[in-house]
Amino acid sequence: MPALQLWGRKWLAATDDMVFPGLFEFVIRLTGLVLTALVYCRYYASTWECARGGDLVRAYIVGMLALLTVVLLTLAVLINRSAQGSIMNTRARRHVPAVLVFKVMLIIPEVCWNVMGTIWAFSADLVQCSPESFTKTVVEVMVLFDWVLFALTVFGLAVVFDPIGSLRRPPHLQNSEPLALESARHRRVAGMWVRRFRLIFCWVRRDEGCSEAFQQVAALLSALFRSTDLVPSDVLAGSVLLRVKQKRETRERRRLDLLGESPTPKRTVELRELFVDAPAWMCLERARHFLRLSMAAYGWPFVMYQYCATGIFRMVPHMTCCACFRTKTTLVMEDNCCLCNLAGVRYLSQVPPHDILFASFRNHLFELPFCVIADHKTANIVVAVRGSFSIRDVFTDLTANAEKFNIAGAPPDTMAHKGMLLGAQYIKKRLDDVGILDRAFNLYPNYGLILTGHSLGAGVAVLLAMIIKSKYPDVKVYAFATPAGLLSREAARYTESFCFTVGVGDDFVMRLSVDSVENLRTQVLEVLEACRLPKYRIILNGCGYALFGVPSRDLESTWRKSQVVTSTPRPRAHHGDCSLLAKDIKDRRFSRTRLFTAGRILHITHRKKSKADRKAGRGGPTYEMRWATAEDFTELKIEPMMLLDHLPENVYKTVDTVLNEQVQEIGGPSYRRGIIREV
Repeated sequence: MPALQLWGRKWLAATDDMVFPGLFEFVIRLTGLVLTALVYCRYYASTWECARGGDLVRAYIVGMLALLTVVLLTLAVLINRSAQGSIMNTRARRHVPAVLVFKVMLIIPEVCWNVMGTIWAFSADLVQCSPESFTKTVVEVMVLFDWVLFALTVFGLAVVFDPIGSLRRPPHLQNSEPLALESARHRRVAGMWVRRFRLIFCWVRRDEGCSEAFQQVAALLSALFRSTDLVPSDVLAGSVLLRVKQKRETRERRRLDLLGESPTPKRTVELRELFVDAPAWMCLERARHFLRLSMAAYGWPFVMYQYCATGIFRMVPHMTCCACFRTKTTLVMEDNCCLCNLAGVRYLSQVPPHDILFASFRNHLFELPFCVIADHKTANIVVAVRGSFSIRDVFTDLTANAEKFNIAGAPPDTMAHKGMLLGAQYIKKRLDDVGILDRAFNLYPNYGLILTGHSLGAGVAVLLAMIIKSKYPDVKVYAFATPAGLLSREAARYTESFCFTVGVGDDFVMRLSVDSVENLRTQVLEVLEACRLPKYRIILNGCGYALFGVPSRDLESTWRKSQVVTSTPRPRAHHGDCSLLAKDIKDRRFSRTRLFTAGRILHITHRKKSKADRKAGRGGPTYEMRWATAEDFTELKIEPMMLLDHLPENVYKTVDTVLNEQVQEIGGPSYRRGIIREV
């Protein structure tokens, strides 16, 4: 940071990004030099015995030795200069552009020499040597090796090429203000992302609404790092530094906990104590049961993901061969001829076939698979919505604009995640078209209605419940790992009466929203400015942190003495300044409305054992819990378990462990009956 400027354009690399690529090329070039030197020692004298072309072979070998030596010396200087100074100290690396230009210009003699070497090596008439004294295969191998090196150089330039990095102003913007130039660049970046999406995800283009999805996601990606001059390696280094910063803040919170001065809510390992004021339907045992049904909505891909070797054999008993021509007990839409998705639902849910009343596996933009199940165990009709499992689902997730959501009973001016709102409206329409809920309640008039889902499915289930609540006032939602950017704050409070959300550990999706990503951008800029280490050291440290954790000494030694990062969050700008055009990059906002996660949130985290427990060999509960608020999930955290804690099988394992430990630790079946309350 800032981006490297060469030949009148910016590149997707900075002056401190040449260390690792330079070392990689240095090793490759050194290997080439050693091999060329061996060829020189072994065959140079023999070339004098060639009948024709011996002088050409000698010239090629000597020329390659000279070129490789010059390139190696240039790379050594480039690596040394690029490793100087901290990320923001560009003056220490002021000679890097000049050295890099010289290095790139060496491509010209290399290409010329390779072309001549190719002609000499692969021509039948120019070089004629007896097999005993010299073999042409050696020169042919050298030429091919040199072309591989050239291809790697071209590939490196292509990777860091910025297609809109030109520093020249377009003719129609020569006299424009900086704000107009920035807006024009924003439109160009967004247009470039749209073209990339259309090319890479060509199969999505057939879906209705793909143009709107592509444009909105492109605008979001363009806006997040607009005018920040960050390159990809800066984001990587910033993520490592944020991990150190957050580890430092965690250590400080634990210190305050020991002193009794921490404002952090207390956690408990006792379910009975935690749920004492919760409604009867809101219990962890039932949440575990409905989480299994949420996992079942993923169908056969989830079975194959969990059981890579044996998944197909587990589903075979539940498949229906040639189902296209046979009568089915379940109304199924857009499954294959063997009903593999339905087989996955049956295997994962362990529900009899006739109790799966309806299943739709249509997966387009804003259209999610879901199934309707008659759950006799809890006397409920369950609508289970699938979470993200395809590229189309990712675009639904990333269509994250705040959309007006006018619905009966909801607070005025309610805003919701646009992609998930469209998904909820699609499921509502499909349910109405089929009339499956009316038919289900005709069959089971005393049953309740439960909506459940994981991740994207959880967010859609919450919004669907709000839509149908006027018709089904007793609807309940069991949501797992619900995304953060779902509802405006008052609407999120409104859902606490009918939605039970379970989150585990450092799950990043529960903290993922447009606002939290913009805060992450701000934090990246701040930690890069405060860091005293060069970028290559930060990335090397990051590899060590991934393997061995963050050592205590790095919590302080990473930062400048005069500029220590604090844990105080930056306040959000006022409504009038909260826009893409704010002068301060750290105040810029893609959305004017902050969205939050929904429901009453049970947050389960790993319990850190005390030194006394570890010394005495006492185990104790693995997890501790607390009732969290939506504001607790507004900041993204860089943690080792941030991805794993989101996976549905890990959420299920955590909930199952909590329930099993409660029974084992405190008193068997009688206690179990105390924590499992029936509706």
